[in-house]
Amino acid sequence: MVDSEGANASRPVDTLSFEDALAELEGIVRDLESGKGRLEEAVAAYERGAALRRHCEARLAEAEAKLQAIVETPAGVTLRDAG
Repeated sequence: MVDSEGANASRPVDTLSFEDALAELEGIVRDLESGKGRLEEAVAAYERGAALRRHCEARLAEAEAKLQAIVETPAGVTLRDAG
């Protein structure tokens, strides 16, 4: 199985930006869909892909929470009251 994202594949998932993690995940999906490579490599790629997916979902949830904290009012954009 070809490593589509080079150096990123050896970096811990939690150190990747959303964009890098998503690009690596897309590469893994392409490789798995091609059906090439050994079973052991496919399983390892799938496990890494699952970790990347969880990481991307967490980063998206963080961004969504930040956006939801912003409320647009007639006076303009303000932060929502946390209380």
